[in-house]
Amino acid sequence: MTTAKTDEVVKEPPIRATPSDQRERERMRRRTARRRGGGWWAFLFLAPWFVGLFGLTIYPMLDSLYLSFTNFDLLTPAQWVGTDNYERMFTDDPVFWDSVHATLVYVVVSVPLKLALALGVAMLLNRDLKGIGLYRAAFYLPSLLGGAVAVAIVWRQVFGGDGLFNDFLGWFGIKGQDWISSPDTAIYTLILLAVWQFGTPMVIFLAGLKQLPKDVYEAAAIDGARPVTRFFKITLPLLTPIVFFNVVLQIIDAFKTFTPAFVISNGSGGPLNSTMLYSLYLYKKGFTDLQMGYASALAWVLFLVIAGFTAVNFIASRYWVHYDD
Repeated sequence: MTTAKTDEVVKEPPIRATPSDQRERERMRRRTARRRGGGWWAFLFLAPWFVGLFGLTIYPMLDSLYLSFTNFDLLTPAQWVGTDNYERMFTDDPVFWDSVHATLVYVVVSVPLKLALALGVAMLLNRDLKGIGLYRAAFYLPSLLGGAVAVAIVWRQVFGGDGLFNDFLGWFGIKGQDWISSPDTAIYTLILLAVWQFGTPMVIFLAGLKQLPKDVYEAAAIDGARPVTRFFKITLPLLTPIVFFNVVLQIIDAFKTFTPAFVISNGSGGPLNSTMLYSLYLYKKGFTDLQMGYASALAWVLFLVIAGFTAVNFIASRYWVHYDD
């Protein structure tokens, strides 16, 4: 008698999750749900910034771009005139070219002098001396006061016909003049005021000097390199990224200068438009002559000029700015 054996598949009973496992799975599910919906909190906190970006920056820029192609006097609706404002600017506005000339002289002269003075003072203050923090604060103070209206008024009095500068020249038997009222020297009083505000680039240079490796200077001193050689061969090449940063910022700031020119010339840009900086001319056209469409066109030309100078600086930086690599 034979017996047939059959293979039977034995099924194991399912493993039941314990209460602790169920609670852990529930916590993981809730955590995943929070992660998926957590991005909305970031947008919620960024909402005020987006409101400011679109409401206070992008929309006014686009609106001014539209107004630059219109005739708008703030009192009547804007009338579309196409490119008339730009054609008038470049072909039939001599004061525009006077403002361009004054602004270029101001930028080309003031920016290099300010940066050179800022770097020189930063190197003098890059020492571990007693009370050095007080000296650094004293040299930075003009940058806090330089843009104030009160300082510009004092500056106008200093370089006036009976000002302190002429009194100083009188000690040496030199007869001074009214430096503010002379078209040959008025712009240079503004440049001197700008150079006096060297505190901000000085602080940036000082921060860069603190990061330079000391072992390089020690090796150069052992090899007999003199201070002038160390400056041009070590300090300046290593500081080129800081120099580039300051150049870009100071050029942009110089193109936007308004308050000193307005206060020193009493808002006229005189004498003979010698202090008619571009921002002052833009202000006069927009808020004195109520030619807001023309002022918008001036503003967009200024924007393109600043963007062009910045782009040229970035392109040229490839050949003289030295980074770690």
